[in-house]
Amino acid sequence: MDSQLAIICLLTFGINLIGTLAYAARIAGVRTRRIAMSFALFNILVLVSRTSNSFLGPFLAKRIETRISGSGGDALYGDFQLVLLSASLAVVVGIALVPTGQRLFAKAIGYFQEHRSTAKMVLRTASPAGLRTVREAMSPPRIEQLKGLVRNRGVGWGVLLANCLAQALITVGVAASLYAGYLNPEFRVTASQLSAVINGFATILLFALIDPQLSVMTDDAVEGRVSEALFRRTIVWISLSRLAGTVLAQVLFLPSAYLVALIANHV
Repeated sequence: MDSQLAIICLLTFGINLIGTLAYAARIAGVRTRRIAMSFALFNILVLVSRTSNSFLGPFLAKRIETRISGSGGDALYGDFQLVLLSASLAVVVGIALVPTGQRLFAKAIGYFQEHRSTAKMVLRTASPAGLRTVREAMSPPRIEQLKGLVRNRGVGWGVLLANCLAQALITVGVAASLYAGYLNPEFRVTASQLSAVINGFATILLFALIDPQLSVMTDDAVEGRVSEALFRRTIVWISLSRLAGTVLAQVLFLPSAYLVALIANHV
C-alpha cells in the first residue's frame, strides 16, 4: 500500500467512524434530555468529517487519472476494495466506541452547559483533566447488552433493510462512479457526476424512511414512553444495519461501476 492509498483509506475510515458515532450523540441526548445540544456538539465532529470528505474525492480522482495515463490499472479494483473495507472497519470500531462516545458526549454537554464556550471545551479535551475524562469514559460493549439484542428491536426489519441499502449506496456511490470513469475514460467526467444520482436516492431513503423513525423514537425515549434500554438496543440494530450496508457496498461496487459506465454513454 503506497502513501496515497493509505491517506485515502484513513480519510474513509475517519468519515465513517464519525458517521457511526452520531448514534452515540443520540443516546447522550436522551440521557441528558438535551437533544438539540447533543447534535450541536456532534456537528463539530461533522465539520471534521466534511473536511475529510472534500479531500477524499480529489485523491480518488487523481489516483484514477494516474492509472488511465500510466499503468497499474489492474490493481485499481483492489485499491477500491481496500477503501471500502476501511469503511466497514470504521463502522465496527464505531459500534465498539458507542458506549464510550455517549459518555463523552454526555460529559461535553454538561461542561458546555456550565461554561457556554466551545473554545474552552475543545481546549479542555487536550488538557490532562480532559484526557483523564476520556480515559475514565472508555467502556467496551458489555456481554449483557449483546445478549439483549434478541429482545424487541424497536424498529421493523423494513427500516433496517432500508438503512442497509441506503448506507450501501452512500458508501459505494462516489467510488463506483469514479471507477466507472476508469472503465469508460471517454465519459469519465459524466460518470463521476452520476454519483449525485446514487447518493440522492440513498439520501431520500435516509431522510424519508429511516430518520423519521429514529427521531420519533428519540422523542419517545426523552418523554419516557420508550425505555432507554430499548432505545439503546434500537441504536445497536441501526448500527449493525449500517455495517451490513458497508459490506454490501463491496458486493455492489463492480456491478454499480459497470452500470454507471453504461449509463454515461446514454446520458
